[in-house]
Amino acid sequence: MLGTMMDFPLTLQHVFERNSKIFPRVEIASRLPDRSIARTCWGTVHQRARQLSSALIKLGMKPGDRVASMMWNHSGHLEAFSGVPCAGGILHTLNLRLHAQEIAAIARHAEDRFLLVDDVLLPVLEKFRAEAPFEKIIVVPYGCGTVPDGFLNYEELLAEAPSEFSYPQIDENDGAAMCFTSGTTGCSKGVVYSHRALVLHSFAEAMADSMGISHQDTVLPVAPMFHANAWGLPYTCAMVGARLILPGPNVDAESVLDLMAQERVTFASGVPTVWLGVLQALEANPGRWKFAKPIRLACGGSAPPEQLIRGLENFGIHLIHLWGMTETTPLATLGMLKRHMLDWPEDRQYEARCKQGWAGPFVELRVMRRADFSPGEPMPEGVECPWDGITPGELEIRGPWIASQYYNAPEQGHRWTSDGWFRTGDVATIDEEGYVRLIDRAKDLVKSGGEWISSVDLENCLMGHPAVKEACVVGLPHPKWQERPLAAVVLKPAHEATAEELRKHLAVTFAKWQLPDAIVFVEAIPRTSVGKFKKTELREQFANWNWTQ
Repeated sequence: MLGTMMDFPLTLQHVFERNSKIFPRVEIASRLPDRSIARTCWGTVHQRARQLSSALIKLGMKPGDRVASMMWNHSGHLEAFSGVPCAGGILHTLNLRLHAQEIAAIARHAEDRFLLVDDVLLPVLEKFRAEAPFEKIIVVPYGCGTVPDGFLNYEELLAEAPSEFSYPQIDENDGAAMCFTSGTTGCSKGVVYSHRALVLHSFAEAMADSMGISHQDTVLPVAPMFHANAWGLPYTCAMVGARLILPGPNVDAESVLDLMAQERVTFASGVPTVWLGVLQALEANPGRWKFAKPIRLACGGSAPPEQLIRGLENFGIHLIHLWGMTETTPLATLGMLKRHMLDWPEDRQYEARCKQGWAGPFVELRVMRRADFSPGEPMPEGVECPWDGITPGELEIRGPWIASQYYNAPEQGHRWTSDGWFRTGDVATIDEEGYVRLIDRAKDLVKSGGEWISSVDLENCLMGHPAVKEACVVGLPHPKWQERPLAAVVLKPAHEATAEELRKHLAVTFAKWQLPDAIVFVEAIPRTSVGKFKKTELREQFANWNWTQ
């Protein structure tokens, strides 16, 4: 017997319409390039988003057309997050930190028709404009307010658009947003998020045992809006009517802390490198920043070291470890503690919080091992078998907001199994509590003498040393052992440490054969466009390392 419920589409149109009726006066604050704060509200954002929808359709946008954005985190970008998908288009957030030629290649691959760009980013656009396919370029006056000849003025377009606009009918499985992967595992690949996926993902983020975002929160997405849609937070905040603080381009530690204190932030998100800097600033300036309420912090992108989680707790900041990918919208797991774990000793609790945690609702995970094949290699049929409970294997995932394919990239079909699971490329275990622990990215494991060494574990242990600010471990070719680990270390200001001292620190936890054969001290570790350590560059830098030195 069929159910008797209405067939009601899960689309962003309903999310933003409800928001405009129930939460129109809730504030949205944007920091401008000159560090002043521009304040608006959800009601105004909704009205301007409808005008944007009308303007884009008048310009010729058709259902499914890609509208690219190259913008910082501010209210104008938030208008595009609503106005483009609610009019039937697909918002493609371009990663403005990539090399100009890569941005152009991604825009061509996505077949972007229109571009929304901040005026302050026009110099970036000029580096690749001739190689990009944009039919119309719309300049958003975010900083200088100047719109060059030949471009469309965002404010003029909105002023000419009617205030009344009827949204077209949209299927919940239609595309709403598009992001490309950061390219850490090869070339960037496009993922198209459906309305249904984004709505369900927003419900999941709002759950109490997830991020727990509610109308009572003031949310600061430090993660860029061009990085997996700022982890979906703009949509979740629209759903629950949360107050939103958008930081613009300035996300150094002191700027982030100023916003957290001045705007009474209760929830923030970002990668570990941001929060390592925040912790260092807090410790170096005791009493400078005072927080009105405890702050929940979502941290993802790479595993945060235990000393970061412990250190932030001293300042009333509770770090929640997340794991996800562009392909997972991105929330997949959360490192929360279960009820009975609150009775565990403190050290054991922190050990659990350092894991990637349990799967979100409707997200299913499994670990698979592949006989006679190295992690990350394309997998021939018939060699995959279930995890044996001991040996780490590749983490696979499926669910309603997990990608089922890449956009226009049939050669990447091997990333999905024959029964429909996405192969993440992460090597992991899942314990008896259902907690995922990532051992490493498959490509970052160090294979030495036939045995695997986790670069992540070595990095986190090194960053537990009081003199170490950051550490990155890579495997380099070795004439005898196939690969051996090299650690690049950044020391904290006014701190000293020797390679031998750091090896002794590691030897408490690791076997002798797992210790890095080389520890080099560097001023900075190269990063990707989204703040992760760029291990490919380190490997290239030390490719000809002389192990006999």
